[in-house]
Amino acid sequence: MALDLFGEVRAKYVRDFYLKKMAKKAKVVDETTAEEKALKLKKDSLMTKIVDKSVTPPSVGDVVEGDVIGVEKSCVYINLHPYGTGIIFGKEFISARDIIKKINIGDKVAAKVVDAGNKDGYIELSLKEARQALIWDEAEAAIKNKTVLELPVEEANKGGLIINWQGIKGFLPASQLKTEHYPRINDGDKDKILDELKKLVGQKISVAIITALPKEGKLIFSEKNIEKKGKQKMVDKYKVGEVCAGEITGIVDFGIFVKIEDGLEGLVHISEIDWTLVENPRAFYKVGEKVNVKVIEVKDGKISLSIKALKENPWVEAEKKYKKGDDVTGVVIKFNKHGALASIEEGISGLVHISEFGSELKMKEKLELGKSYTFKILLFESKNQKMGLSFVDSVKK
Repeated sequence: MALDLFGEVRAKYVRDFYLKKMAKKAKVVDETTAEEKALKLKKDSLMTKIVDKSVTPPSVGDVVEGDVIGVEKSCVYINLHPYGTGIIFGKEFISARDIIKKINIGDKVAAKVVDAGNKDGYIELSLKEARQALIWDEAEAAIKNKTVLELPVEEANKGGLIINWQGIKGFLPASQLKTEHYPRINDGDKDKILDELKKLVGQKISVAIITALPKEGKLIFSEKNIEKKGKQKMVDKYKVGEVCAGEITGIVDFGIFVKIEDGLEGLVHISEIDWTLVENPRAFYKVGEKVNVKVIEVKDGKISLSIKALKENPWVEAEKKYKKGDDVTGVVIKFNKHGALASIEEGISGLVHISEFGSELKMKEKLELGKSYTFKILLFESKNQKMGLSFVDSVKK
């Protein structure tokens, strides 16, 4: 940006004045030698690198670096050779007062350009904005290096925890909490979940940054990544097929958490609780109950468990009794988007597809939950625990 002649002269005068002042304070007689030494010290600086790459002056938004050559009551002057003199004043001076109090002449500082050349010839700078830019750069580096941070929990809400890192408020979703901190509320009451999360406020926890979006001011943390590192060796001890004794530590809509050793839990998914249809895990087990489980998968630092795998598979016996074409009696136990599920005996159920009725409304006109009907077996695959049925009897029993 072209500057007016008066502005250039004034900026040069200020820079030369403070450079001479610094030289006098250091008791250097030869001013030329002092400037050469100053330039040598700045050899590896960010500003020198910019000059080496291009002669284009810095633009608005650029982060520049230079030596402080003057600190006044309402402004700070920074030598940005060869481009001129930078100045921090006005609202930028006020917003960075806490930082400026610690600045001395000769200190090297980084600042963000907010005006590439004002009417007086100075390059207007912001310390606060530069600091923010550097913090977001640090956040990106922390993600890349998987840096572990020890930070205090400031607040809690129904979705998770609020954590402050270098002046930026970040969010730790409840879904990213490690096992020990995850709120296990049997009825899923959100107020009770919040009460559990509030117990963590004030505590320091180990987290890692997983998302940093400076434009949106969004910083997301996770405890899970930290937990994986610490538990990988524990998890690796377990093999698929191994049977373990455990204690139920939590019950949620999608399954049961079982502690198989101190600091290590596995999940029994709702589909692995029993051979019968399980819609509510809480109807089968209670927190604190002792159970035996079978390891069915070890992957990505997690252990998947099964309770039903330790029970006799009813489909093995069913294969001896049923075949395609047989008429059977079944009780309708559930409706879903695919049709009606009918239980033939405990642990054995088949699907009557909705296409037989034309619509969900017509299906529910023909069938009622809890009622018995006659069905014909269209498909029977015991290995895949799969049975297809066709509605035969229209008379309720």
